[in-house]
Amino acid sequence: VQLQASGGGLVQPGGSLRLSCAASRFTLDIFTIAWFRQAPGKEREGVSCISSGDGTINYADSVKGRFTISRDYAKNTVYLQINGLKSEDTAVYFCAANRGSCRLARPNYVYWGQGTEVTVSS
Repeated sequence: VQLQASGGGLVQPGGSLRLSCAASRFTLDIFTIAWFRQAPGKEREGVSCISSGDGTINYADSVKGRFTISRDYAKNTVYLQINGLKSEDTAVYFCAANRGSCRLARPNYVYWGQGTEVTVSS
């Protein structure tokens, strides 16, 4: 299972980005997909997930109202729309997959993408 995260970049505070998590050679439909982030010197933290099946969505409290996770089944891609970017959102963002429930706990996820870097700075 190979995941490819993309869409990061340098953005000014208040700006927006859309991150993508894509897969080749298998369908994401059957997986719960999560986004994690890791800021310099900090632990990797879960920010959002979307389950397979019933489409349960969860967000970390720190990103509620600014981050939106979604699936595009036709493109076999999961997106993370980030609005109102803050300096504290600066991190490498990873997507991850599991066959279980939508929880923002790192040990729940077996498959990981390589990360895409988001830098928020003026």
